[in-house]
Amino acid sequence: MEIYFDNAATTRVIPEVREIMLNTFDEEYGNPSSMHKKGVGAERYLRYTREVLSRQLKCAPKEIILTSGGTEANNLALIGIAQANKRAGNHIITTGIEHASVYNPVLYLKDLGFEVSFLRVDGRGKVDLEDLCKTLCKDTILVSTMAVNNEIGTVEPIEEIAKIIKDYNTDILYHVDAIQAFGKMNIYPKRIGVDAMSLSGHKLHGPKGSGALFVDERVKLRPIIYGGGQERGFRSGTENTAAIAGLGKAAEVIYGRLDENIKAMKLVKDTLIAGATRIEGVTDHSGEAPHIASLSFRGVRSEVLLHALENKGIYVSAGSACSSNHPAISGVLKAIGLDKELLESTLRFSFCEYNTVEEAEYTIKVLEELLPQLRRFTRR
Repeated sequence: MEIYFDNAATTRVIPEVREIMLNTFDEEYGNPSSMHKKGVGAERYLRYTREVLSRQLKCAPKEIILTSGGTEANNLALIGIAQANKRAGNHIITTGIEHASVYNPVLYLKDLGFEVSFLRVDGRGKVDLEDLCKTLCKDTILVSTMAVNNEIGTVEPIEEIAKIIKDYNTDILYHVDAIQAFGKMNIYPKRIGVDAMSLSGHKLHGPKGSGALFVDERVKLRPIIYGGGQERGFRSGTENTAAIAGLGKAAEVIYGRLDENIKAMKLVKDTLIAGATRIEGVTDHSGEAPHIASLSFRGVRSEVLLHALENKGIYVSAGSACSSNHPAISGVLKAIGLDKELLESTLRFSFCEYNTVEEAEYTIKVLEELLPQLRRFTRR
């Protein structure tokens, strides 16, 4: 039996996505910028995806910039907005639990001379709204927070954050990293005061290498990739038609059955947490997102348990997949105040609508067998 509980790292491409991508390889393989029939055919896929995303986000198609993924979208939002608006101020606010694709661009901007403040979070990973109120100042030009934490599944109060920012100063821009939220909930950025929002395709059964950035049309943005001026000059480079088409189809299919998907994922998550926490030494610190469970297994190192589960055909994660090749203590787990032993014994289980309760129950049985064995080995 193979059980894939690492869907926050990436998801399997669904048949509808594969089909549309193959068509761009076999039939509509032209350069979308070409003026002949093959180019026009390829460009239709770009327009299709822009329209799908704009309908879902309740924005204009021209407010969607197609990118190579969530990392590029985050970099474009942060660096592009900061550089374009630096005459208005040099202060940026984010949190200490952001994904590396936000955290590292912010550190880059700090090296360029921008002042950066990191907001506190509580024991469940929620942004401290009082700290936000105290941190906003006349030089603040940009605030960036995630919508759903990629390691523990905390759903951040982005609507409340946006209100606090805009009540303080409507000129301060708010960016949301929605990479773990898109495909798991409805977010309408313009309605709640979000000025830019990053998306990724491979988190919702689209292809890797696909993503998008919503940017409100009134926001000043400087490109970070220069060249032929594609994407209205904001993102040069010949568009990856196949990946873009796959992103659009994935969003169309997944949002077409969102409510039932959420119920399915939540049932698997709740089943796993309920069963696992009945085992001695297992604690839960999962957030509200339907697709992410974060569990600590006292007395067993996370890497050891991860590979023991892998040997049983169960695939999970010890944290963010983007940093898994460089093992280190999670900054997210530190920020929520886990004690040292739990910092080194936490795994992430993440689900999609194709996972089943039976898979969760089997995983619980495997944990019941493995944990006593591994703890005995650890004590020796």
